[in-house]
Amino acid sequence: MLKNKSISFKLIFFILLSTGVIFIGIFIYSYFLSRQIIIKKIRENALYLTNSIRFHIDGTLMSLQRVPKGLACFLEEGLYPLYEEQGFYAKNELLRLIKKIVKSNPEIYGCVVAFEPYSFNKKKFYFAPYFFKKNGKINFKYIGSEDYQYFYWDWYQLPKILKKPIWSEPYYGKGSGILMSTYSVPFYRVIKGKREFWGVVAIDISLKWLQALIFSIKVGQTGYGFLISKNGTFITHPKKMLIMNETIFSLAEERKDSYLKKIGKKMVKGEKGFVPINSIVTGKKCWLAYTPLSNGWSLGVLFPQEELMADMLNLNKDIFCLTILGLLILSAIITLIARTITRPLKALTAVTKKLGSGDLNIDIPCLDLSDEVGELAKAFDYMKESLKNYIKNLQETTAAKERVESELKIAAEIQLSMLPRTFPPFPNREEFDIYAIMEPAKEVGGDFYDFFFVKENELFFAIADVSGKGVPASLFMAILKFLLKTEAMRGIDPEKILTQVNNTLYPDNESCMFATIFCGILNVNTGEIVFANAGHNPPLLWRKNGNPEFINPHKGFVLGVMEGIDLKKERLKLDPEDILILYTDGVTEAMNYKNEMFSKERLKNVVASSKTRDVKELTNIIRESIKDFVKGTPQSDDITILVIKFNMG
Repeated sequence: MLKNKSISFKLIFFILLSTGVIFIGIFIYSYFLSRQIIIKKIRENALYLTNSIRFHIDGTLMSLQRVPKGLACFLEEGLYPLYEEQGFYAKNELLRLIKKIVKSNPEIYGCVVAFEPYSFNKKKFYFAPYFFKKNGKINFKYIGSEDYQYFYWDWYQLPKILKKPIWSEPYYGKGSGILMSTYSVPFYRVIKGKREFWGVVAIDISLKWLQALIFSIKVGQTGYGFLISKNGTFITHPKKMLIMNETIFSLAEERKDSYLKKIGKKMVKGEKGFVPINSIVTGKKCWLAYTPLSNGWSLGVLFPQEELMADMLNLNKDIFCLTILGLLILSAIITLIARTITRPLKALTAVTKKLGSGDLNIDIPCLDLSDEVGELAKAFDYMKESLKNYIKNLQETTAAKERVESELKIAAEIQLSMLPRTFPPFPNREEFDIYAIMEPAKEVGGDFYDFFFVKENELFFAIADVSGKGVPASLFMAILKFLLKTEAMRGIDPEKILTQVNNTLYPDNESCMFATIFCGILNVNTGEIVFANAGHNPPLLWRKNGNPEFINPHKGFVLGVMEGIDLKKERLKLDPEDILILYTDGVTEAMNYKNEMFSKERLKNVVASSKTRDVKELTNIIRESIKDFVKGTPQSDDITILVIKFNMG
C-alpha cells in the first residue's frame, strides 16, 4: 500500500503513526492510573464511611446491650432484697427496676424479665412482667398466658439453648406497628452449688433511629445505604417495598443473579468487602462497601461509579482532544521538514542501492551539507569504509577460525588416541572382559580412563574426571594420565600411586585444577581388587546372582589441590560373572529439558533391567538410556564409562 508513496508521505505517516501510538499509550496509561487512584480513594472513603456508621450503630447497640446484661447480673448476684425463704427477688423491687430501665432509655421500647415456670413464685406458672411505651406513656402488663406461652418463643428459647445473649430478627411490633428487634440475655441462679437457668432479660428496641440513620446516607445523587439482618432480610432500603418483605437471596433468585447471591452469603457470614455491583434502584454500575455489625446484621453502602468518575472522564476527554490537536500540528511540521530533505535523500537512495549491490568504491553525495542530511551522508560514507574493513576482518577471522577448528579437531584425535580404543584389548586373556567409552562435552575434554598390566596377572585400571572442560582440562588430563601410568608401573599399591601423583601435581598447579580418580588393581586369577578412591563417584557392582548395588569406598580427597591428602587402600572380591561399572559424574548428572538429573538410582535401574552381561552391550545400553533421557538437551559434561567383567577364578 505504501510502496509507491513519496518519502514525504511515508515520513508523515510513520512518524504520526508512532507518535500517535505513544500518545495513545500515554493516554491509556494516564486513564487507568488516574482511574486506579480514584478507585483507591473511593475505596478508602467508602471504608471510612461504612466504618464510621458501623461504629455509631455498634456504639448505640452495645450501650443498649449493657442494660439487660446489667440487670441479669444483678439478678444472678442477688443485689436486691430477697423474697421469702426460697431466695426469690422481691416483686416490687423487680417491677421498679424494669420500669426505671424503660423510662431512662429513650431507645428502649419495652423490657421484660421472664422467669422459668414456678421459679419466681411456686404458685405461678407464668411470671414475665413487661413495661413498654405507648402514646408517650409507660404501660405495664404480664405477657405470659395460655395464648402466649413465652417459653417457646425464639427470644426466650435461643438464649436458653445457646447459653448466650442473642438479637432477634427484626419484626413489626404487635399493635404498635413499629419495626423492632429484641435483645435477650439469659440469667442463672446457683441452687445447692449447681448453676441453673432461671430466666431471660429482654429489651425491645425501636429501629426508627436506625432506619433514619441509614436513610440519611447520601453518596452523590443515587448512592444509598441499606441494612440486612442475619438471615438477609432487608431492614432498611430506598425501595420500601423490600423492607421486611424480601431478603437479599429472594431478590437474587427473582433476578437470577448468582453474583448478588454470592455477595449476600458473604454479608450474612459477617465478612467485609468492597466489590462492583449493579444498583437495585437504578440498575447502574456501583461499588458496594459492606461491613458487619456487632449484632450479626450487615451494613451496605452503594457508591455510583458514573457519578464519582464523572470528573475523571471529563478530564480524559479534554486530554484526548488536546492529543488530536497536537498530532495535527505535528503533521504540519513534519510536512515542512520532509520537503527540505526529499531531494538530497533521492540522491542518497540511488547511492544506497549501489552500495547494497557491493559497489564500495562509489562516491557519496551531499557530504558538504551541515544539516541532518549531511550527517546522514557522512554516516553512509563511514558505513562504506566500515564495510570494507569488516569484510577484510571477516575474511581474516574466518581463516583463523578454520585454523582453530582444525587444530581442535587434531587435538581431539590426539586425546582419543591416548586412550585404549581397541576392544577387546587383550584377545588372549580370557580371565576378564573390559570395555570403555569417553565422549567429551566439547571438542576435547577432561575425562579419561586407562588400563594396562603392571604384572603378568595384575591389571591396573583407572577412571578420572578433571575439573572444567575444553583445552585446559585436556592438557591437565594428559599430564595426569602420564603420571598415573608412571607411578602404576612401579608396582606400588593404588593409594600410594594416587599420593605420589598428587605430590607431583600440587607444587606446580597454579591454575588450581583438580581431578577425581578411582583406580584399582585386579588380580585376574583370584578376582581380588585392591583399590583407592580420590573423591570419585562410587562404582556400581553387579553380582551374578544379585541386583546391582553401589559400593561405598572411602571418599578420599581430590588430587592436585593440597598435600597430605587422606587416601586408603581397600579390597573387593569379584566372583565369576561379576561386573564392576565405573563412570564419571557426566553420567549421573546428565540433564534433560526439565533440569532433572539422570541420577545414580536411574543408572542402577538401567543396569538391573538389562538382560545382557556382555560388557560392550551393557555399556551401549547405559549410553542409549542417557540419550533417551536427555532427549536432545546439549551435553553439559564429559561422559565416561568403564565396565569390567571377571570371568574365572
